[in-house]
Amino acid sequence: MAYIGKSPIIGNFVKLDAITAVNGQAAYTMQNGGANFTDYESVNQFLVSLNGTIQAPTDSFTVSGSTLTFASNLATGDVIDFVMCFGNSLSAGVPTDATVSTAKIVDDAVTAAKINNDIISGSTELASEPADTDEFLVSDAGTLKRIDYSLIKGGGSWVKISTVTASSSATVDFDNVASTYKMYAIVGTGITPATDNVEFLCNFGSDGSTYASNKTSVYYHQYNRSASDDATGGVSAGGYSLENDTANQTIAYALDNTSNYGKTNTMFAYFGGLAQGGYSCYNIEFNMYGSNNYNYAQKVTGVVIGDVDCVRFLMSSGNIASGTFTLYGIDQSWHIHIELKME
Repeated sequence: MAYIGKSPIIGNFVKLDAITAVNGQAAYTMQNGGANFTDYESVNQFLVSLNGTIQAPTDSFTVSGSTLTFASNLATGDVIDFVMCFGNSLSAGVPTDATVSTAKIVDDAVTAAKINNDIISGSTELASEPADTDEFLVSDAGTLKRIDYSLIKGGGSWVKISTVTASSSATVDFDNVASTYKMYAIVGTGITPATDNVEFLCNFGSDGSTYASNKTSVYYHQYNRSASDDATGGVSAGGYSLENDTANQTIAYALDNTSNYGKTNTMFAYFGGLAQGGYSCYNIEFNMYGSNNYNYAQKVTGVVIGDVDCVRFLMSSGNIASGTFTLYGIDQSWHIHIELKME
């Protein structure tokens, strides 16, 4: 097509495929390269010549989708000379490959919908701890690499498994403890008996819910009187509390059932979930303040024959009036060393 002056070098200028007029037919399909053509916004973008005469948009023809419809049916001998689409005045059409530079892209113009899923954009929040197989990017001596979360997550974390709140409870039980961790911990606070002057006991099991493991343990008892009583201290000598026995193990003696004192009673226990050489070690420390103005630190340490997969706490008489007990799994990368120093 000839132009007066310099021919346009930008814009979506398309000459559509030739259309043959059909007698008695007004509607025709527009195509470009054999494909239906719909890349326009208005009928005013079209230049249509019929029998050598330029047709007026809307008055002489309309367009809808890929259909061009003349105002009246064409007759034998009519010739559709050409159909041109000049595109939008602000449209540059489809750019040639590798011709768009970053300088031509408006800031913030590229949305997440136009970004591949493997692009790191931070547009989606991870609201929980990553799975072990989730991956992170790290720079290894300048080379970008990916690494599983399982290889970089912090060691020594305590994973909360369950909490039991005692309320006039005969026992507090942790049954069927899974063998996920090599070591477990139980933290108890506010442990108060319903009956005055009773012992606080525990037992272990290796079959999920039967508390009668054969165990050997040593018991220590340390106390310190209040400053008002010219502080003195004493230690009950260590010795076998149980030797190859399945009975309940005493953790603390002479618990006061007064709620004010019970609030101060705390316990920390840890035990091996998996037997090492056929034995699982346990270590329990109980701290309390009695109505006789004594502060007690009482400790039991021992071994259980076989794995430990259930733990029970109870009083020697009556119920556990109150107390909160929380079981944790300790990540196997932890190394724990707990020592009770007796002087």
